Amino acid sequence: MKEATTLRNHLLAAAAFGLMLAALPAPAHATSKEMIELQTQVQQLLDNVQRLQSTLDTRLGVIQHMVEQTNDATSQMTATVNALQQKINSQSEAGNGKLDTVSGQVQSLNDSVDELKSRIAKLDKTVQDLQTQLQAMQTPPPTATAGQPGDPNAPQGATPAAPPVNVAPPLKDTYQAGVRDYNAAHYDVAASEFQDVLTYYPNDDLAGTAQFYLGEIAYHQQNYADAAKAYNAVLEGFPGSSKAPAAQLKKGLSLLQLNKKDAGIHELRTLIQRHPQTPEAAQARTKLNGMGVRVNPAPAR
Repeated sequence: MKEATTLRNHLLAAAAFGLMLAALPAPAHATSKEMIELQTQVQQLLDNVQRLQSTLDTRLGVIQHMVEQTNDATSQMTATVNALQQKINSQSEAGNGKLDTVSGQVQSLNDSVDELKSRIAKLDKTVQDLQTQLQAMQTPPPTATAGQPGDPNAPQGATPAAPPVNVAPPLKDTYQAGVRDYNAAHYDVAASEFQDVLTYYPNDDLAGTAQFYLGEIAYHQQNYADAAKAYNAVLEGFPGSSKAPAAQLKKGLSLLQLNKKDAGIHELRTLIQRHPQTPEAAQARTKLNGMGVRVNPAPAR
């Protein structure tokens, strides 16, 4: 385009120069025939310049039209990319919401399973107690000796002192009360009830769940240091608990809240390695991807 403009300028200059020559007075020795030929050449030159001007205008119009079409196509492409990005963001947010919903449903299901295990354990204990009582009924009572009940020589009215009995609260009722108070945000009361479960029934399956809820209470109260300790107690004291994946996820999130990035990333990666198919592992992957961190650590060189 620049070369065409330069050529046009040169032709226009040549035409102007020719006109100037034609306008000059003819020398005495110039003939009429030579003047006519010169005028004819100048006219042809002017015609060529006009044709070149028309051609350049046409090509410039085509180029301008192509530039406008390119701009329109670029604008349409930009709008399409923006719409696609918005759609991807919406789908990502919807997916995260569904993932949270599924995680909550899984947690509720795990709670129901824990409660069912507790009931089965209580039934088994009841059966064992009945068997013990039946054996005691079938065993004849021992012969009375001096100083024992039934001894005729024992002082009348004297009864042995009974040791104090520390009555444990019912496991199921205490645990369910803790869950109700936790859902109602009565965190101090719920923490006391879950602590009773740990104190009186440390070996029961519900003890691990109670320990997990203590971590949840601390997390909701933004006491992330205590939350990380409580979740770690689940992982160390109840490694087979159904709450272990959730405890490791929340421990990692608590460490991230405490600005312990390396430790938090380590917990999330460990969760993905130990429980890769769980909803908690999916949440861990989403968190790491959102942080721009590799799910699997780079191999050492």
